[in-house]
Amino acid sequence: MRATLRVVVVDDHAMFRTGVKAELRGAVEIVAEAADVDQAVRLIAETTPDVVLLDVHLPGGGGTEVLRRVAPRMPDVRFLALSVSDAAEDVIAVIRGGARGYVTKHITGEELVAAIRRVADGDAVFSPRLAGFVLDAFAGQIAVAEIDEDLDRLTEREREVMRLIARGYAYKEVAAELFISVKTVETHVSNVLRKLQLSNRYELSRWASERRLT
Repeated sequence: MRATLRVVVVDDHAMFRTGVKAELRGAVEIVAEAADVDQAVRLIAETTPDVVLLDVHLPGGGGTEVLRRVAPRMPDVRFLALSVSDAAEDVIAVIRGGARGYVTKHITGEELVAAIRRVADGDAVFSPRLAGFVLDAFAGQIAVAEIDEDLDRLTEREREVMRLIARGYAYKEVAAELFISVKTVETHVSNVLRKLQLSNRYELSRWASERRLT
């Protein structure tokens, strides 16, 4: 029988990490959990896990920064991105950084266990819609540089809020999804509209749709 896989969970939301650990209990061994880039880099180096479950948006530079600092010197560690974001530029950035797969946080516990095992075995794993982004990007059909340039004005949290609003989420639903207050959502939306020089959420939805961010 294969030894139990050792996993590090990296996400800045403690409640979400608790939920992931509960879903994975008995299937893998959680050897550490981290809430930001520096902590993740240190704990991965200390524990040398088989797989790192990596959120894309983290304090300290995001999942791509973790990959930049760890992947080249620890080639045996596999990275599986697990994020609320299903935006093309997020998917492409972490895959280019060295992740072996990317799944969204709507995945079931059984599906997540299967994805971890496949990534540990060297397979590439994507939620169905996200695989198309990767294929399109490497075929030159998505102008990733242009998307990144447009979004540079937004913080990582503003991007998350923007995408959910653009998909039709109510403020209360966005708050629940991101574990923040409704007031904070309203502030982020106002900042996004101001930075992008848009007037309302309908213009925001159109802006995001044109860039395939929703």
